[in-house]
Amino acid sequence: MSSDPIKLFRKWFDAAVGAGLAEPNAMTLATATRDGKPSARMVLLKGFDERGFVFYTNYNSRKGRELDKNPHAALVLFWQPLERQIRITGRVTKVSPEESDQYFHSRPLGSRFSASISKQSSVIASRAVLLQKLKKIEKKYPLGDPPRPIHWGGYRVHPNEIEFWQGGKFRLHDRLRYRLRRDGSWSVDRLSP
Repeated sequence: MSSDPIKLFRKWFDAAVGAGLAEPNAMTLATATRDGKPSARMVLLKGFDERGFVFYTNYNSRKGRELDKNPHAALVLFWQPLERQIRITGRVTKVSPEESDQYFHSRPLGSRFSASISKQSSVIASRAVLLQKLKKIEKKYPLGDPPRPIHWGGYRVHPNEIEFWQGGKFRLHDRLRYRLRRDGSWSVDRLSP
């Protein structure tokens, strides 16, 4: 039992990657409106360290609007073949523009174009509308160098609680809960399955 949940997360995440699982960085992101109406969707974990867990999206999407009004979220990573799950809750902030720029420019060109033209979560008349926008942006940036749109970037979930769940025989699971103390250290509790 490690005293540092980020080190344990890295160990479990590396095991999921090493096991050859499809999309080991896929995670459920749960947000809520200011008055507590929840919503959840899948996003991709794109980085983590002692500061928190990073994902990228359109700031004007439903999740972005909810995080703007209620900057708290929950994450769940589930690796069924390994019988492992990690739950994370915490406060959410935007990453720096420089960090968003760096990640944006590392993405495949098609993904950069998509981020530039999509008004994520808004109603559109048809897919043809998107394809027309795609043709326009391809013409505008024939060298494939679109700038990161101002409405797109990263968020960091600063964890205040992390729970590690390991499936066990006869549903006698192992559960470790880490909670952040005021001094920045972590308390660790073993929970009943």
